[in-house]
Amino acid sequence: MPVTAKFSEEFYKAFGHRQVDELVDWCNQVDATYRSEFRELFDVNFARFDAKLEQRIAELKAEIRQEMAEFKVELRQEMAEFKAELRQEMTGLRGEFVGLQGEFGKLRTSFAELESRLTMQMFLFWIATVGIFLLQKM
Repeated sequence: MPVTAKFSEEFYKAFGHRQVDELVDWCNQVDATYRSEFRELFDVNFARFDAKLEQRIAELKAEIRQEMAEFKVELRQEMAEFKAELRQEMTGLRGEFVGLQGEFGKLRTSFAELESRLTMQMFLFWIATVGIFLLQKM
């Protein structure tokens, strides 16, 4: 949208309409030229900016991909170490479990022996009680 220069009526009277119109036309031409040059300069600078931005985005993507690859390798290594530690712990727990099974077996044997003794003692107590009862009846 071109801007038209405006002058006061006194300016027109002092220099004449024809000369002032020429001055206004010249000012508008200068304005149009500057606008055109500015537009071209803006387009060139924007294109340079856009190219730099694209380059930096590509560099950033490459850097992120590299970091992600390194992170994956590190994560896999840590997971492998964790799995090895977990397997080692599970092996230790299995050994402890086998030991506990042995202890439970001993407990079962002890309880079976205790049950046998208690049954025998109860039987003897019952016989003694019946014997005393029968002796009192006689």
